[in-house]
Amino acid sequence: MKPQTVISQDLILNSLPDSIVVVSSENQITYVNNAAEQLFFSGAKMLLKRKLDEIVSHDSPLVAIIGQSRKSKAIISEYDIILASPKYGNKRVDIHVSPLMDRGGDIVIQLQERSIAQKISQQLNHRGAARSVAGMASVLAHEIKNPLSGIRGSAQLLEQDASEEDKGLTRLICEETDRICALVDRMEVFSNNKPIVPEDINIHSVLEHVRKLAQNGFGKHVTFKEKYDPSIPSARGDKGQLIQVFLNLIKNAVEALPPSKGGEVTLTTAYRHGVRVAVAGTGERMHLPLEICVIDNGSGIMDDLKPHLFDPFVTTKPSGTGLGLALVAKIIGDHGGIIECDTARENTIFRVLLPSYKGQGL
Repeated sequence: MKPQTVISQDLILNSLPDSIVVVSSENQITYVNNAAEQLFFSGAKMLLKRKLDEIVSHDSPLVAIIGQSRKSKAIISEYDIILASPKYGNKRVDIHVSPLMDRGGDIVIQLQERSIAQKISQQLNHRGAARSVAGMASVLAHEIKNPLSGIRGSAQLLEQDASEEDKGLTRLICEETDRICALVDRMEVFSNNKPIVPEDINIHSVLEHVRKLAQNGFGKHVTFKEKYDPSIPSARGDKGQLIQVFLNLIKNAVEALPPSKGGEVTLTTAYRHGVRVAVAGTGERMHLPLEICVIDNGSGIMDDLKPHLFDPFVTTKPSGTGLGLALVAKIIGDHGGIIECDTARENTIFRVLLPSYKGQGL
């Protein structure tokens, strides 16, 4: 029998998909593996300088679970826990906490992020919602716009012989038919099911283009910040459609900010180990290593609205149609990507995961 090859503990722990964190008796972080660095969006050097309550809320269930484990000297597991952080948003995780043998009050924490399955489920829901709107748009285009044209033409004919009082009513008919036609036109973009011709896209050039549009238009009163990873590879997709996506997300972020000074929108990019998902309408599967975030420090999103945020006709704006985020979800789904939203105490994060161009077919 061949002797077993000695493998270092670091190599083993860094190969795990779950986040491993070790804390001392004072909850000082003494070890993190690669997955934990990705979970908290920080390198080991930064995390090892901190106490646990500096990266998660001090009233987090994780802190209480660690205390219970340390006191009872037993392994404690909790499932479907919200791990809240003002900086990193909310993450839904399974937690396993265990005392470290022969190390006093040291604790080993294993965090299993539940969001991967949820992202895939959300992606399928978004695609299903987009398909429903696409079907509705096709029906509306044929069954409603034609009769509306007849109604508008009839109103214009009546207006020629109408009194001044009645002309107000005929103009109202024309204005309302125009408004309905405009709504149908907006919905017709969902019925475009042409496959995307992939291009090699510099995602930073897309974000900079959109930021300039915002700063010179609807976002003049907002402070924009960029935290880009210059080493990320090119994205795979349609540049025009991605401009539309991030213009919509940034516009929503700006509108969520108070009109007074102090509003900030932060754009970030990073390279993450993505999940493998199927591209809508094809048998292709790809990784999603590119993460792009649009973060605002507005008042956040109501909890009862979050599950339906990307559904058609769901909006918090008095004059909104609720089609903007639904269209964003459709475009990202057509790219084989995923979009999600996290709301923390101080910010709202729209996170987009996209395939890289060089990652095509991986």
